[in-house]
Amino acid sequence: MKTTKVSINAPVTLAYVFVSFVILVIGLVTGGRSTQLLFMTWHSSLLSPLTWLRFFTHVLGHAGWAHYMGNMAYILLLGPMLEEKYGTARIIEVIAMTALITALVNYIFFPSSALCGASGVVFAFILLSSFTGFRQGEIPLTFILAAVFYIGQQAAQGLFVRDQISQLSHIIGGLVGACAGFALNVEKR
Repeated sequence: MKTTKVSINAPVTLAYVFVSFVILVIGLVTGGRSTQLLFMTWHSSLLSPLTWLRFFTHVLGHAGWAHYMGNMAYILLLGPMLEEKYGTARIIEVIAMTALITALVNYIFFPSSALCGASGVVFAFILLSSFTGFRQGEIPLTFILAAVFYIGQQAAQGLFVRDQISQLSHIIGGLVGACAGFALNVEKR
């Protein structure tokens, strides 16, 4: 009789989901103070080491359960496939680059806005995943459609909908994923 066991197929993805969960719970217990202090980027002094830490950690914090669940559903769907194709180190790089670039753009151009959540990483993963069947000298139609649908939707919402969601971080995350998709696939050739 053969036994079935649970495998850890995507360590970065699983760690990301788990760490974000723990941070969310601690944030809820502290009334959001821990999230604001360590896992939300906002315009603070560049001389503070916490500012630089938050440039990377803001993608781990979430405002509540719905925010967390929405982002983690995509991370769990896309992360394992991306880790299998590109490796854990490359996925960590994509997450870190997305975090840093979205934080810097927000810091420079929107000093009165704070960022918190994995949405930029989700959009990076969405556009990066469209490169899974990439061949040299071709642009995947799935990439073009994903870019048009997701980036177009975010641009329209950014122009016409006033909410607490940073569509710019979604767009930047998508651009990071697209650039990573091109670079990682050209690099493999």
